[in-house]
Formats: sequence, structure tokens, C-alpha cells
Amino acid sequence: MARNKLSETKIKTLEKPGMHSDGDGLYIRVQKSGSKNWVFVWRRGDDRNEIGLGGYGRGTAPVSLALAREKAEAIRQQLARGEDPRADKKAARPKTFADCMDALIETKEKEWRNAKHADQWKMTLREYAAPLHDMPVGNIVMGDVKDCLMPHWHERPETADRLRSRIHAVIDYAIAHEWRTAGNPARWKGLLDKVMPARKKLQRGHHAALAYSKAPELVAALRTSTGTAARAVEFLALTAARTREGREALFTEIDAQAKTWTVPAERMKAGKEHVVPLCDRALAIIEAMRQRATGPYMFGGEKPVSDTAMTKALRLASPDKAATLHGLRSMFRDWAGDETDHPREVAEAALAHTVGNEVEQAYRRGSALEKRRSLMNDWAKYCGC
Repeated sequence: MARNKLSETKIKTLEKPGMHSDGDGLYIRVQKSGSKNWVFVWRRGDDRNEIGLGGYGRGTAPVSLALAREKAEAIRQQLARGEDPRADKKAARPKTFADCMDALIETKEKEWRNAKHADQWKMTLREYAAPLHDMPVGNIVMGDVKDCLMPHWHERPETADRLRSRIHAVIDYAIAHEWRTAGNPARWKGLLDKVMPARKKLQRGHHAALAYSKAPELVAALRTSTGTAARAVEFLALTAARTREGREALFTEIDAQAKTWTVPAERMKAGKEHVVPLCDRALAIIEAMRQRATGPYMFGGEKPVSDTAMTKALRLASPDKAATLHGLRSMFRDWAGDETDHPREVAEAALAHTVGNEVEQAYRRGSALEKRRSLMNDWAKYCGC
């Protein structure tokens, strides 16, 4: 059989999933994902045998065409001597969860659209999945995954769910590469859902919120901290903004003279620009952050403060440790409905919620800015500002 049928140029153009031969047992396998792996295939009688030689052009140890041919020749020599090329593989160190995790992260980095999402994946797996890191991925059982989730299960349910999902992805990656033959112990339906303890369902639109009667206590505690994250949380509490809207706020979005903050459409859930009236304390926070600014972001400098840092600041200051950043909006809305005479439509507009049907929206063209300003000033006074 002819050898050296492939070239570096040809390999780079291969896109169709399948096996592509270089000759005499050496193949490059193109996966549906676009990744490429070297394999050597040989037969003994009716038995087909295959051994992996490494990935092409990726990972921390990419295998070039020349190196793949060198490895293939070594296997041919072993076969000629009657040796089993898989003997060394069988004795090799098994793949650990950390090995698979690093490989998956490297693969997915090309798919992630922003640095925040990449950082969240890395932090979740590298910190919260640490107990699994040194375990052979083929040996991990459901109890190991459960032990990993339990420290976060009740206190940080969203974190626990993301952690489970990302552990599941790592183990699926290992199964796809044949580093694990058993099923996925991080599967939820029909597996973990049978053994994890019941909890209050706070996700899917229901975020744990601090009782509004505790708002003054929360704001007072936040003001004892000089950290950027604490200022960002206080700003969120006073403006009833969503987390991303506040943490990615830019100084250029502030009109100090008009006492407004204009959040651009691309950062709003509804995709429409939103003008937020600012109370005096919110303006004071902005000015304080401007004095120590190191970049365009109001909270963070060259890059925005992290969601994790803000959550930590909230938990440190909050009387209720289960409270969430998104729950600050619920706290404000409960107060507005229970304790004030401000119209429902004004409170909903302050939250940037769409109110009424299309006809009502067409007639209600104004943003009710001054009515919202009155509401937000009353909220600031209630919070002790």
C-alpha cells in the first residue's frame, strides 16, 4: 500500500468527518466538531485494532504529520517483531478529570463569544470541581459528583446547577474520546434527580430576594466596605438594574447634569435603550468611582467587576445569605407595591418591564422619567440614603 498520501496543506483543508489514510495503517480522523486525531489501525485475523497517536494541531502536545509518521513506523516495527503496540498504552497513566477538563476548555474557547463566559467556565470547574481533578475520569461515580455539588446545593443553587452541567460536559468529552466506557454519573434526569436532596426552586425566574424591610440594613453594611464590588452592588440596589446592566456600566453613559444613566439597547434584556433616573447617592457612587477610575468601566476599570465578586459582596452584607443579585429587583418591586402609592406601571417601567399589550404600548410613548425619578428617590430614602 502506498504511503505518505497526506500533506500538511491537505490536512488543513480536510473538513468532512471520517477517516483519511496516509497509508499502511496511519489515518487522521476528522470529528464532526472539526477536531482531528491521528490513529493507527491494523488487523490480526478478523480482529480490527486501533491505537490513538494524539491530536493534530491542538492541545498542549499537538502531533504533526511528521511525528505521526514516526509513531506509525515505530508501531509497524513492533508488529513485525510480534509485539503488542497497546502494551505501553495499557500501562500508561489513565486520563484524569483535570486532563479532560483542560482539553475541553481549550476546545470550547473557540466557541465562547465573550471573556466573561470563558472565565465562568474555568472558575467553576477549576475551583468547585477540584475534588474530582486527580481522579481517573473512568473511575468517577455518582457519589463523587454528589459530594462535589453538596457544598453549593442549598446556598448557591444556580452555581450548583451550572457546576453539574459543566461536570457533565467534561465527562461526556471523556466518553467521546473513549477515555471512559461507563455512562455519565453527572446526568440529571433519571440519575442525580433521584439522590439529590429537595430544595426550593429559586432558578428559572425565581431568585432568592432579601425582604425589603432589611434593605436599609443591607445598604448600611455595603457602605462600610470600600471595595469596588460593594459599590457596584449598592448601585444595583438603588437603581433596580439587572446585574449585567450595572456591572458593565460605562462612565460615558452617565449624564450628571440630567441625573440620568442611559443603558444601551445591546445590554438590555428587551433590546431597547433604557434611561434610569439617578438619586443623589447613586451620583455620589459614580463620582467616587470616577476619582479612582483606571479604565472605561465604572466598576472595574479596564474590565468590569465580576459577577462572582459582586455576589460575594452581597452575601457578606446581606442578613439573608441566600439572597441573589437579581433578587435586589424583587426587593425593590415588593417595596413599591406594598409600601407606596406609586402606580404599578411606573414601578414596572423602573424595572424596564414591558407593560400592557401592543395598543397600550403605542399610546404610552413617554418613558415617565420624572415619575420614575420620584419613585427612585423615595426608594433611596427608604434605604437610608
